[in-house]
Amino acid sequence: MSPNPPLPATLSLLSPLTPPSLERTWLTSPHPRLPLVATCSADKTVRIYSLQNFNLLSTITGGHKRSVRSCAWKPLVKGESVLATGSFDATVGVWRRWDGYGNEIDGINGDYAGGNMEVNVNGEGEVGGEGGGESDEDEEWRFAVLLDGHDSEVKSLAWSPAGSLLATCSRDKSIWIWEDLDDGDNNFETVAVMQEHSGDVKWVSWHPSEECLASGSYDDTIRLWREDVDDWGQVACLRGHAGTVWCVEWEGEGESTIPTANAEAGSSDGASEDETTRRNNTWLERHNQTGPRLVSCSDDRTIRIWTKQPRPRANPHASSSTGPGAIPSIIRPASIDETWSESAQLPGRHDLSVYSVAWSKRSGLIASTGADGRIVVYQERFVEEPPAAATTTEAKTDVDAHMDGADGDADGNGQVQAEEQPSLPRTEWHVIAIFDAAHGIYEVNHICWAPRVDRGRKEGEEEEVLVSTGDDGCVKVWRLER
Repeated sequence: MSPNPPLPATLSLLSPLTPPSLERTWLTSPHPRLPLVATCSADKTVRIYSLQNFNLLSTITGGHKRSVRSCAWKPLVKGESVLATGSFDATVGVWRRWDGYGNEIDGINGDYAGGNMEVNVNGEGEVGGEGGGESDEDEEWRFAVLLDGHDSEVKSLAWSPAGSLLATCSRDKSIWIWEDLDDGDNNFETVAVMQEHSGDVKWVSWHPSEECLASGSYDDTIRLWREDVDDWGQVACLRGHAGTVWCVEWEGEGESTIPTANAEAGSSDGASEDETTRRNNTWLERHNQTGPRLVSCSDDRTIRIWTKQPRPRANPHASSSTGPGAIPSIIRPASIDETWSESAQLPGRHDLSVYSVAWSKRSGLIASTGADGRIVVYQERFVEEPPAAATTTEAKTDVDAHMDGADGDADGNGQVQAEEQPSLPRTEWHVIAIFDAAHGIYEVNHICWAPRVDRGRKEGEEEEVLVSTGDDGCVKVWRLER
């Protein structure tokens, strides 16, 4: 039997983040503006590292009584960094730090570049340094507020794209949505508590531009949530996984995620430049109709892509019912329920549970990792056949979304007439890189994409790296080379 052909890309270790935690690390979150990452650990701390020199900059302690399971940076904040942390002690902490301390050094504020500063919270909830002094550095991080409501371990949390809402989920099977009132007093208001999941809720993730939340659970389902009028509710339930859904992530928006033929990777099908442009334009048109897709990973060792089905367009030529008893369609209540289907399953390369999956907003690549310690990178490509000959072979899944009303206008017989959708060029996913035993014998709990700027690079020339977080307490930064 001939050996497997070499993969078109390789993963190489750029550097570990030092020093590591002495206990298990769960997740690493890249800062939205600065070359920093925050890593949460079983030792009850959150560590802030530099992505430029890979060194520890500060350690946040004292906010939680048990392992810190998740952390997330608030987006769109100017002049300040805001970090939310979720813990096995059932609480959520919010931390703040002014970005204006010190002078700029290598793109990081001077006090960050200066070294390792530990910030602790005392019994009164005030922030103080190791020596209890009152210097600016001692007050680098401020413990702003503790959100209390969950009955059990907080597993995941995420800020909405505008930063006004914070979603948290727990082993207590609930999802809470908190609103940051932004009143200067660090006040948060509970706006929703959703309890439709029948098992632990492992993950929450916001749509990149809309207030739509996706969740994954121990009950093997993915659920989507939106606000309707003044209350939050489920708009879809995606079934297909045969095990715990550990992670759900959204595709990015924009042309960067449109799959293109890559001759270097062996995916070119000989299509002309005009044909390639046509396929990309068709793909983009449909993508704009359906919006970003979802990727999920599970205890069943599979990684699946989910696509929202566009609502049928009304046929302008269809006749409508008239008469004194007819109700104008303009006041017909529209259903907020959505129909999603499983559109792809990525090649199986994991031998054990897949804990984490990340969809690059920049390149469209997907990376995965899990209990087998393996990191796998996937690329989407057009199928090597003329689009006209393509047939729809999307896998079907049970979707608990019910259309309460007809989408579009009905004809005289009450039949909905919709415009036919253009055929979508087919794509398939290929493995382009694999790295075994990324953290030695230990499980890898999380992986994410992060931008990184080397010294000498101009603004906008940052490279994208992968960051893995493992049971060995280490966080590693990887470079994908093609």
